[in-house]
Amino acid sequence: MTVVGRTLSGYLAGRFARWILGVLVVGALLIFVVDFFELVRRAGERDGFSVGRALAMSLLRTPSLSERLWPFAALFGSIGAFVGLARRSELVVIRSAGVSVWQFLVPPVAVAVVLGIAVTTLLNPAGAWLRQKADELGVVLLGREQVLVTQTAKDLWLRQRGVDGDTIIHARQIREEGVDLYGVTVFSFDQGGGFAERIEAESARLEPDHWRLTNATVYAIDAEPHVHDSFLVPTDLQPAEILETLGQADAVSFWRLPTLIDRAARAGLSVYPYRLQFQSLIALPLLLGAMVLIAATVSLRGARFGGTGRLVASGVAAGFVLYVATEVARDLGGVGLVPPTISAWSPGVVAALLGATILLNLEDG
Repeated sequence: MTVVGRTLSGYLAGRFARWILGVLVVGALLIFVVDFFELVRRAGERDGFSVGRALAMSLLRTPSLSERLWPFAALFGSIGAFVGLARRSELVVIRSAGVSVWQFLVPPVAVAVVLGIAVTTLLNPAGAWLRQKADELGVVLLGREQVLVTQTAKDLWLRQRGVDGDTIIHARQIREEGVDLYGVTVFSFDQGGGFAERIEAESARLEPDHWRLTNATVYAIDAEPHVHDSFLVPTDLQPAEILETLGQADAVSFWRLPTLIDRAARAGLSVYPYRLQFQSLIALPLLLGAMVLIAATVSLRGARFGGTGRLVASGVAAGFVLYVATEVARDLGGVGLVPPTISAWSPGVVAALLGATILLNLEDG
């Protein structure tokens, strides 16, 4: 590559990087403001509330909450960069110098891919760590039980495997970071998978190698119910495993997801959301690069047909279609109707193919 080529590439890369990051910062600020006022609404009357704590908690949560904004930042940031190049006639000069659309798209696409890799490997783990700190701070603002409820939004269901057969545990409330369960029902099965007994208990506490059930009533087949002040159920689960399997998939670090997927499978929980999140993070660089291609198709068509209004409308339409397609794919993959790998990669692959096809038509006819 010539010196001029390197200079032009560096200029384009810097311009697109500033636009993409600028759009992301604006979106992150909006998320921060909305999250802060929501915390004030929920915790404003609690004894431990303070404006400083609410600001700190919202600030810590913002990087993780903003992660879904990256594709839209790449799309609208790229459109803004293209518009700026067109208004200052730089795009015309570049094209008149014999640079094809594919050549001047290499730096912007490379910037998007590099940003995607950085988000997956660096920013996502950092955001997950900051979100964990925010949850710890939220104990003061909201109380531990309320924080856990906001993380799970459902009762606890666990399945654990043992030498004598599987055991399914249901609890209506958890406390002490997964150590204490309340309103407990235990379903035990034999080695052949047949139902063995049901246990109703007031509470259960996780101790080394077993659950200790309090005020438990055992209902066995062909036997009268037996009441026990204390009853032990073997287990190999750890408190961290319980809390991790309860957490939201997008709140887990990229580097910890493979281990969490294995733990969730061992606990008998659905692993589709975690596999989907893992594949989505791997596919993020492709998706961001595809957004640059989509932005190029929208911008070049707008420049050809004239009118900023048409350009803005096309960009909004592209963003809406992207959002709907991504959410549909995530919903299908999150429940296992579509393999998580296909759900995670299909938006990026389809967007890249669509953008390349339209650019080929515009550039080569």
